[in-house]
Amino acid sequence: MPDILRRPLPLALLIALVAEALFLWRLSVPHILVFDETHYVPAARKLLALAGPTNIEHPLLAKTLIAAGIALFGDNPFGWRFLSTLAATAVVTGVFAILWLGLRRLRPAAIGAITTLLGFTVFVQARIAMLDGFMAAFVVAGAASLLWAMRGTGAQVVRRWIAGAILLGLATACKWTAAPYVAFAGVALILLKRRRPDRWSGLSVAEGLALLGATSILTYFLTFAPAFFYTNDPLTIGRLVPFQLTMFQQQTQVLPPHTYQSSWWSWPLDIRPIWYLYEPVDGAQRGILLVGNPVVLWGGLVAVAACLIGWLRIRDVRLGCAAGLWIAGFGIWPAIPKSLGFFYYYYLPSIWLGIAIAVAFDHWRVRLRYWDEAFLMLAAGLFIHFYPILSAAPLAGPRSFERWMWFSSWP
Repeated sequence: MPDILRRPLPLALLIALVAEALFLWRLSVPHILVFDETHYVPAARKLLALAGPTNIEHPLLAKTLIAAGIALFGDNPFGWRFLSTLAATAVVTGVFAILWLGLRRLRPAAIGAITTLLGFTVFVQARIAMLDGFMAAFVVAGAASLLWAMRGTGAQVVRRWIAGAILLGLATACKWTAAPYVAFAGVALILLKRRRPDRWSGLSVAEGLALLGATSILTYFLTFAPAFFYTNDPLTIGRLVPFQLTMFQQQTQVLPPHTYQSSWWSWPLDIRPIWYLYEPVDGAQRGILLVGNPVVLWGGLVAVAACLIGWLRIRDVRLGCAAGLWIAGFGIWPAIPKSLGFFYYYYLPSIWLGIAIAVAFDHWRVRLRYWDEAFLMLAAGLFIHFYPILSAAPLAGPRSFERWMWFSSWP
């Protein structure tokens, strides 16, 4: 490895550049709206025009970012999707940052970031104008900032902590499923400060919780600013808080059954993926399947279990945090009052698997020497194999999908 890549910043930038290039390649294919783009791109168009409320079951920020892409690059597939690629690159880079800050070792940081890139879900969500990609980017960046604050001194601690709270507020302003991560951050502060009071030096638990709550809530509400300038039915200060109840009612309404619905317990097992696209378009049969890389999803579960067992035995905080991120992120779903579930809800928990895998390989690195390289090679091999139906590449014909269908529940 060149000497320049033995430093965290150049290595992180290289991984980010490779990820962004991969996400951008043929981004405008297909030239039609795909899956939930049919909801969010029209909503972004109305938001850009400040025409009036639409798609009111979700906050504004992610749709505002899609609208920003349209404003920058035009109302075309590249404009709809470009900022999603940046969000996904932020996810990959954020995983690198979390692992570097937590372990101070380049190898697991790179392993985690590359595993995240090869896990299928980040790649697919990078190339579609949906809310989840932006939400995940802000959560991962927020977690990295809070961890960075733990390694600060003096005023750095407070500034970085506030930055993390802002990012978590922005995540919630994309999609409400990010809100529990504000609580998770507060719980982490309490538990880790109790174990070692010198963490986040100069920031007391009470101060940290107050800053976290106030900053994230204020940030969340500020993102509704465009709604105050609608030409039709503008929002008002008096209606801002009651409007949250309207959103909740919209989100919890009972919906009719859907072809691709699935139960929360099935997501980690990769049982029911989602065809975002499978039809003739742009002169060829094309498909986009949101499915998890089996090596990453199933291997990640093994890593989570190993980290949890290791933490129970030796109380290593790094193992506990790696397992806890996934357990907490996935554990919210049985309690969320949604009438239907879909595999893409697993997007953020699937990202935490990359961290668990990297931490497990690092902790048992003497015993598992070079297994991390073999793991990445296998994950990369599956990425190459599945690439045609992850990227909307041209296929031979209508039955081409059968080549990739491992289970009867996948078609």
